[in-house]
Amino acid sequence: MDCRREKDQDADCEKITAVLLKSRTGEFDLESILFLKLRGLGIHDLGCIGECINLERLDLSGNNITNLAPLASLRLLSVLNLSANRISNLEPLRSCDSLQNLNLAGNIITSIENLHCLQSLRKLENIRLKDNTYNYTNPVCRNISYRTAVLEMFPNMKVLDGERVVGRGSDLYQLCKDIDDTIKAGLYKNGQLVEHPDCKPWVEDSYWEIKRSNNAIIEEAYKQFNDVLHECRLLNNRAIHVISQTERTMSLKKQPKQYAI
Repeated sequence: MDCRREKDQDADCEKITAVLLKSRTGEFDLESILFLKLRGLGIHDLGCIGECINLERLDLSGNNITNLAPLASLRLLSVLNLSANRISNLEPLRSCDSLQNLNLAGNIITSIENLHCLQSLRKLENIRLKDNTYNYTNPVCRNISYRTAVLEMFPNMKVLDGERVVGRGSDLYQLCKDIDDTIKAGLYKNGQLVEHPDCKPWVEDSYWEIKRSNNAIIEEAYKQFNDVLHECRLLNNRAIHVISQTERTMSLKKQPKQYAI
């Protein structure tokens, strides 16, 4: 009965308390908490969360949070998930010097100006304002130039809305996106699907065939792998045989004994 009551309290706790934090983490001292997940608990008051001064990762997604003031003391916080809340003012995050990854998708951030307070966060390199997977967004995302504005505001940004904008993979991602857009534009004309009967393959049929290497080391490794695979198959067959015999023996033992009259 007590366990059920505790689960009900966790399922809808409007304010973060020391009791809640200790019960969720198992830590007696709030300063010892490094990682915290409080997703979907109906929280609207962050309460004493600011006492977890050594917190590094915090998930507050899916709540009813509007005021971020208690987060201002979390100087070591590097990953913060605030998606699916009711946040419009990000000013308290100005003090989170270690912040690198920030998820704000699914809130009510209305303009680029709301993000100005984050410009002092030199380590911030990953920010999400919309998430197509969960259909989360912000009013600011309706502005067609918001991506350009955000990237200009944060020159160190590496990932925006889950899309890598600089570094390894960014060029490939952009190339794939351009190809996809071009294909979509070429497939339809006046709303109708255009057929292309003369399409030819890009490469020869033999292009995808695996070619054996002449490298002696690779050849030897390939041979050893096949030998091990063959031994595994033999062991498997032997195991199947032993299991079958054991099951047959056990079934015979379970049969009632018959006596001649």
